[in-house]
Amino acid sequence: MPGRRSRGSQVQAITSAPRALADDVHDRTVRYLISMGVRTGCFLLLLVVPGPWKWVCVAGAVVLPAVAVLFANAGRERPQAPTTLIGPPGEPPPRQLPYDPTTEYLR
Repeated sequence: MPGRRSRGSQVQAITSAPRALADDVHDRTVRYLISMGVRTGCFLLLLVVPGPWKWVCVAGAVVLPAVAVLFANAGRERPQAPTTLIGPPGEPPPRQLPYDPTTEYLR
């Protein structure tokens, strides 16, 4: 835009924006629910499965809650330095189309 000056700050392109918090919470919730579903399956199989397989089901029912909580509470991915900056500092901004006030853009 004419008259606007660069303050020396870099502008990030949208491709370098982090994932939305809602998406991250959804993914962690799904991982937790899947783990708890497998744990419920271990409890149900405990009633049906004979012999040494019962111990496998007991181990799954005991260990899975701790593993599920660890994975569900794992934080968001670490932010990385943006790699898609629009122009390094000190360089003029990219050329823009000229503004023509006589042109009607929206009809």
